[in-house]
Amino acid sequence: MVSQRIIGLTGGIACGKSLGADYLQRTYGLPILDADRLAREAVEPGTWIHGAIIERYGSNIILGDGSLDRRQLAQIIFRDAGERSWLEQLIHPYVGDRLVKLTQAIAEPVIVWVVPLLFEARMTGLVTEIWVVACPESLQRQRLIARDRLSLEDANARIRSQMPLTEKIAQANHVLWNDGEPDALYAAIDQAWHSHH
Repeated sequence: MVSQRIIGLTGGIACGKSLGADYLQRTYGLPILDADRLAREAVEPGTWIHGAIIERYGSNIILGDGSLDRRQLAQIIFRDAGERSWLEQLIHPYVGDRLVKLTQAIAEPVIVWVVPLLFEARMTGLVTEIWVVACPESLQRQRLIARDRLSLEDANARIRSQMPLTEKIAQANHVLWNDGEPDALYAAIDQAWHSHH
């Protein structure tokens, strides 16, 4: 029995990880596990992490329906590294645990984990290879401001909150540049995929 290949798809914020994941699913039929979705699950009303967040920041951190005010929480954690690390220490172990359990339940030879903070959450040991989607920082900033309607200051804070992309690239098995048309990214993915097949 050949053990599963787990591709850890990561990269800088707003570099195009979702685009890459969609392509892998569409073209190669690979199952995709999304760490961001699991991180949202970790803080749903009724979870102990949700309770811990309210205890720390007060009930004004929740919206009328009991869910977290994600924008407000983002403001706090992207401006204060201490608060961010407090929150991540709750969420990362939950996400890592769920990824492993979900993977065990999928009988496919190759699975893709989309984990924006693969390095920061120290999950590199859980995957068998690392694919980094990269783009120049100026483009990253531009995409982030457009996508999340952020100010320049907030966009820079988010980029700085992650490990520098150059360090991720240095540890990648494959670097997928996404600085032009999507087709260029897709071609890089095809190349990475076929180098193993």
